[in-house]
Amino acid sequence: MIRPKKHFGQHFLHDHNIAQKIASFVDVSSSCRVFEIGPGTGILTEYLDARFKERLTLFEIDDEAIPVLHARFPWLSDSLVHADFLKVDAAKYFEGESAVAGNLPYNISSQIMFRILENRDSVIQVVCMVQKEVAQRIAAPHGNKEYGILSVLLQAYYDVEYLFTVGEKVFTPPPKVKSAVIRLKRNKREGADFDHDLFMQIVKTAFNQRRKTLHNALGRMSPTVPLDPAIAGKRAEELSVEDYITLAKITASNLRK
Repeated sequence: MIRPKKHFGQHFLHDHNIAQKIASFVDVSSSCRVFEIGPGTGILTEYLDARFKERLTLFEIDDEAIPVLHARFPWLSDSLVHADFLKVDAAKYFEGESAVAGNLPYNISSQIMFRILENRDSVIQVVCMVQKEVAQRIAAPHGNKEYGILSVLLQAYYDVEYLFTVGEKVFTPPPKVKSAVIRLKRNKREGADFDHDLFMQIVKTAFNQRRKTLHNALGRMSPTVPLDPAIAGKRAEELSVEDYITLAKITASNLRK
């Protein structure tokens, strides 16, 4: 059995029912490529391969996992990328419609989500297992204490579903926290033609000082960020995704003047 490297933070799923259930939630067209991040021993790979065959590509960083995957899925050898997903040129792989699946390493699940955001025009769906706390944060609505930077940025482009909670005993070694499976589907938000970098800057600035009102949190960006009196006294978690998008659009318009 492969053991996870402590610095990498991976816990290997050994429950076939959970693996099959995760794979079943990947709902994409026949032209969509599927990418699994961190296949480990290949338990989820087995069910993804059964459904997507030659459309499946694997990203695995663990040196010990590579020979196991080659032996178990020799027909996938040409589709097995031995590399750190956070360091590869993801755009090179995400050509056309793409979907991402996997049991994401807890240490870097948020970083992986940011890489997915960078490739949002290609990645139309994500089905993954993450730490329950992270899943709740991603799916949280505004006004909720879990609502934060990842919530706003991901919900701006994806419809988020918290699918189900997963206990600790289905992993080797078992983590000290519960996990959860979420699904992100690329949304068709109207008026999505906003400056992503500016949007991200506003969101991060607001939440990095979430105890302050927006008037104070975004003060350094003024006068480029025009705050309506109705929201100036609110805090970051009180604004909806649509509020942040509107703020980014108005700010961009002011910058062009």
